[in-house]
Amino acid sequence: MKECVLLVFLALCSAKPLFRPSYMTLKNMMLKDMEDEGDGDGDVDNSLFPTREPINSFFPFDLSPTCPFGCQCYSRVVHCSDLGLSSVPSNIPLDTRMVDLQNNKIKEIKENDFKGLTSLYALILNNNKLTKIHPKAFQTTKKLRRLYLSHNQLNEIPLNLPKSLAELRIHDNKVKKIQKETFKGMNALHVLEMSANPLDNNGIEPGAFEGLTVFHVRIAEAKLTSIPKELPSTLLELHLDYNKISNVELEDFKRYKDLQRLGLGNNRITDIENGSLANIPRIREIHLEHNKLKKIPSGLQELKYLQIIFLHSNSITKVGVNDFCPTVPKMKKSLYSAISLFQNPMKYWEIQPATFRCVLSRLSVQLGNFRK
Repeated sequence: MKECVLLVFLALCSAKPLFRPSYMTLKNMMLKDMEDEGDGDGDVDNSLFPTREPINSFFPFDLSPTCPFGCQCYSRVVHCSDLGLSSVPSNIPLDTRMVDLQNNKIKEIKENDFKGLTSLYALILNNNKLTKIHPKAFQTTKKLRRLYLSHNQLNEIPLNLPKSLAELRIHDNKVKKIQKETFKGMNALHVLEMSANPLDNNGIEPGAFEGLTVFHVRIAEAKLTSIPKELPSTLLELHLDYNKISNVELEDFKRYKDLQRLGLGNNRITDIENGSLANIPRIREIHLEHNKLKKIPSGLQELKYLQIIFLHSNSITKVGVNDFCPTVPKMKKSLYSAISLFQNPMKYWEIQPATFRCVLSRLSVQLGNFRK
C-alpha cells in the first residue's frame, strides 16, 4: 500500500501545471493565425464584410490603438457619426472597410483625408456641410464601391471619383450640371441617385453617360421638363417623380428597351403619345399618379409583363373595356396586382366588369369617388 501511495505522489510531482491561456494569449494566437493566412497581393475580396472571420469577432470591443477619439471601431468598420466633427479624423486604421461620418459639420474633404485606405469599400458622408472635395481625395481608395454624399452643399459631382464605384448617392445638393467627364471610365457604376438637385435637361451634357452600365437612376424633385434621352441604355429603373414633365413623346423611351420600373408621378403630364409605351416591352411597374392625364394611356394592354399601374389623381373621365387587358384570347399577359384609379372625375359605376378581366383579384383594383 505504501508503495502505491509513493508512486502516485511521484506522478503528481512530475506532472506539468495546468495551462490557462489569458485573454491576450488568445488574442495573439488569433492574430498569428490571420498573419499565416494573409491577404496577399492576389486578394480580390471586395465585400464589406469579409468571408474570413474578423480577428475581433470574439471580443466585445476593439483593442486597436488607432481608433479615432470618440469613434467606435469594430471589424474594419469605423463609426464617427453624430460627433460634431469639422474635419475627417486623421488616424483611421488603414485596413478599414467602411467609414461612417454622417451627421457632422465637415465642410471640406482634403487631399490626404483618406490616404492609404486602400481597402475602403463604403464611405458615408451624408448630412454634413460639404462644399468642396479635393480632386485627389480618392486617389488611393481604388476599391471604393459605395459613396454617399447626400444632404450636403456640393455644386457639382466631384471629379476623379474612383472607377470602382458601383453606387453613388448625391441626393439633395446643389448640382446643376453633369459634365461629359464626370463619369468617364466608371464602368462598374450601377446605382445613381441625384434627386433634389436643381438639375434641368440642359444641365446633362451629351455623352455624359456614354459607355456606362447603370441600372438604377433617380432624378426626382429636380427641374426636368422632359424625359432625358442621354441616360444609359442599360436602365432597369428610372425614377423622375416630382419634376415638370408635361408630355411623353414617341422617342422618349426608345433608348431604354430593358426598363422594368418607371416613375413619373407628380409631374404635369397631359399626354402620352401613341406608341411610346411599346418601346419598353419589359416594363413591370409604371407610376403616373398626380398628373393631368385625361384618358388611359394607349398600349397598356400590349405590355405583357406589366403588373402595377398607378393612375390615381389625374383627370381621367372614362375607362374602356380594353384599356388594360389584351383583346387577343391566346396572348399571355401577367395578371395585374395593382391598378389605382381613385380621385379621377369618372363615373365608376359605368365601368364594365370585363375591363378588369386580367387582374389578380378584385382587391387589385382601387377605385373611389372623385372629390374636388
